[in-house]
Amino acid sequence: NETEPADTGVTELVQWYEINNRGFLLHATPIDVAAAFRSRRAHYNCSWMFTSATLAVGDNFSHFQQRLGVEEADTHCWGSPFDYERQALMYLPRIACEPRDRDYTRAVVEAAVPVLKASQGHAFFLFTSHRALRQAAELLVEQISYPIMVQGDAPKGELLERYRATPHCVLLGTSSFWEGVDVRGESLTCVIIDKLPFAAPDDPVMQARMQRMQQQGQNPFMHYQVPEAVISLKQGVGRLIRDVNDYGVLMLCDPRLTSKAYGKIFLASCPAMPRTREINDVNDFYAGIRAVAVSAGDAD
Repeated sequence: NETEPADTGVTELVQWYEINNRGFLLHATPIDVAAAFRSRRAHYNCSWMFTSATLAVGDNFSHFQQRLGVEEADTHCWGSPFDYERQALMYLPRIACEPRDRDYTRAVVEAAVPVLKASQGHAFFLFTSHRALRQAAELLVEQISYPIMVQGDAPKGELLERYRATPHCVLLGTSSFWEGVDVRGESLTCVIIDKLPFAAPDDPVMQARMQRMQQQGQNPFMHYQVPEAVISLKQGVGRLIRDVNDYGVLMLCDPRLTSKAYGKIFLASCPAMPRTREINDVNDFYAGIRAVAVSAGDAD
């Protein structure tokens, strides 16, 4: 894990490697791409437009702008076309232990089981680590009767097809299921997230970027780690409501959302929806949705 100047003398690289079952990979990743991107833009006499549901932290684009060196850009944030106030409910359970505690995943599963029963499955249970995923899978088998699918049991595409075709299914996944996954309708009416998705502290690229920020007198936690985790969380949250007719409960388990000052940044970055800390409200939400569905069926 070393840092050295690139050939241009402008961009610094962090050199790192990773090992897998088939061999190893060598990487050279820029610590900062802003200067290189400014240089590239200067070659094109045109306008640039960036659009995404996950560019902003709250309504603030400064993290994205600084990373790309586009601080002068005009920005605008539009609200979601979905009616989260009516279609969704955010559940923040009271979990006594902290994410670093060894019993945390067990506590998360215990809090999630009543929600999974209320939703009758139809859920994504998303984790920030494979270790937590495997532990939760072992615990859930003993506590719910719904079909359980676990990332790694089959290729991602195959798992998604099986999930869509299996009523009342619960799918357990890590980072690859936090984004780029589109499941609409009653197949997915519950998303549970175990922890705030902070990057692993031993990530060499993150370490190099944080070291650079410290040298520049910035707070790397608040100016890098928190914004990056907010964007990742928004991607996971975005799995729940994919269509104007979707509905569901978003369960965010991490107690730091309410116990730490920075938790307000995460909550402010989520779509505006009713919040509760009571499991009875979750039960009432699903009961209300099903009552409306029955009434609509009788009317037909």
